[in-house]
Amino acid sequence: MNSIVIIGGGHAAAQLCAGLAEAGQGARVHLVCEEACEPYHRPPLSKAFLKSAEEATQPHKAADWYREAGITLHLGDAAVAIDREARNVTLRSGAVLPWEALVLATGTRARRIAALSHELVNVASLRAADEAHRLRARLAEAQRVTVLGGGFIGLEVAATAKALGKEVQVIESAPRLLGRAVSPELSDHVLATHRAAGINIVLGATADDFEVEGVRLVSLRVNGARQPVDLLLLGIGAVPETALAQAAGIECADGIVVDEHMQTSAAGVLAVGDCTRFPDRRAGRALRLESVQNANDQARTAVATLLGTARAHDVVPWFWSDQGGMRLQMVGLVPAEGTPGHVTVRRAGPKPDAFSLFHYVDGQLACVESVNAPVDHMMSRKLLDAGRSPDPAAVADASVPLKNHLA
Repeated sequence: MNSIVIIGGGHAAAQLCAGLAEAGQGARVHLVCEEACEPYHRPPLSKAFLKSAEEATQPHKAADWYREAGITLHLGDAAVAIDREARNVTLRSGAVLPWEALVLATGTRARRIAALSHELVNVASLRAADEAHRLRARLAEAQRVTVLGGGFIGLEVAATAKALGKEVQVIESAPRLLGRAVSPELSDHVLATHRAAGINIVLGATADDFEVEGVRLVSLRVNGARQPVDLLLLGIGAVPETALAQAAGIECADGIVVDEHMQTSAAGVLAVGDCTRFPDRRAGRALRLESVQNANDQARTAVATLLGTARAHDVVPWFWSDQGGMRLQMVGLVPAEGTPGHVTVRRAGPKPDAFSLFHYVDGQLACVESVNAPVDHMMSRKLLDAGRSPDPAAVADASVPLKNHLA
């Protein structure tokens, strides 16, 4: 009765397995995956995977690695119930797994539109490998691609579809792209870059009145004007997978609520990754972040908790997104629009299409957004990790290496 049961098949679950195996605890681990395959890298699904029918998913670890580490895999057998009193998990197959510790790494699911049935063959979402396979097949047949939503996934797929020679339109209800994730200055650059590449982007748009014939969406209305649909991608965000936790009486609030050690409100139950809402010291509030880095870092914190060496989770978040020839890299959290004392400093990059935006609040460096400037990004991570806030005027001088400000 000393098993560690991990529910989930994403980056957080894979990192948990790696950390526990490294600590010699692999034989205690049962990994429960709804998908019928080992955890795999998800970022390529919106880019390289869609470009070639020969491209396969990239597993974090081969099946042999799990076997050699002593980890028991339960693939294609989703968890359906948690019994906190009996300390066991029931799987769809009827199997019952006892646990001493349980970790929920259930991730998110793509947000859907109620008016659009899952059965529509030309309406797609993108979160998991099966969805990526279907989208790739539909993309090969489509000439026009409509993307509903101007977030990271939507824009990555839009850039990929354009590179494949498709006619692409992005419909965004907000007044700017990536409105919840990046600064207005970076939004403007992303918009201009995609439009220059030939992608039609409509901002502040209303999309409704979906017309369906049989198993196909044939048209929708955008800002009152009807337009045909060949292939529609729903890129309207993600919803944390909290159903199991809620059914078990575990506290949830737009995510599974955890403390700084990844402990939930239930004894012996931890949660990590995109599904969690956690306290962030730097932000001064609880956050839910959807990123590979956050999943990996939270998993490392959970491993420490499981091994009895708990340490408070205190990590500067960072993110990235590849959209065609544009690499966006962000570290820290961009200040909300209108934040008092917020100053933005632009630093030129090594090429005309490269630059970084340094965001200060009351003289303290809070966030750096880089475009095609990976060295700036790496140095900025070191600055924020060290709590350094170099003088804005010095940062703006691109002739002075950022590493000088770490000395």
